[in-house]
Formats: sequence, C-alpha cells, structure tokens
Amino acid sequence: MSLIVFYSSVGGSLEMKKHQQKIFLILDSKKIPYKAVDIAQSGEDKEEMRRKAGNPKALPPQICNGDTYCGDYDAFENAVEMEKLETFLKL
Repeated sequence: MSLIVFYSSVGGSLEMKKHQQKIFLILDSKKIPYKAVDIAQSGEDKEEMRRKAGNPKALPPQICNGDTYCGDYDAFENAVEMEKLETFLKL
C-alpha cells in the first residue's frame, strides 16, 4: 500500500494551508514516501477522499494508506506528539 495525502492547492483557510504544509514537512523529514493528491484538480479525487474518510463533508488534509483511512490533521498531529506516527500511518 502507499500513503496518500489529500490536500487542496486553492481556496481554504490559512490554517488549512499550514496544516497541509506541516504534514508534508514531517513526512519529508522522516523520509516517509507519499503521494500528494490535489483535490482542487479533480472532483473525482475529492469524492474519493470523502469516501475513504467516511464523511461526505470532509475537508483536506486527509491521510490514507491505500484504501485504509488513517485520519485528518488533528489525528496526525496527535500521533506525532505521542510518537506513534508509524502506527497511525499503518506502516
């Protein structure tokens, strides 16, 4: 399976953009490979993100490992703080 980070390159709040940047920064610093999927480029990607998250109103960033939903930014941040990132990401 491969790690997928759903994000948006347009719109959204400053807080959302900071959350997205922090996820990418942490994954890059730990050399964890991932695929970044910009939901602003395709309505199909947005629907896929929401389907995997199990929430028809889910907003980016959302993280999945293949078809397995890992969580949103708050869950990611909590996993980092608890030093359980690999478990959270299902690696």
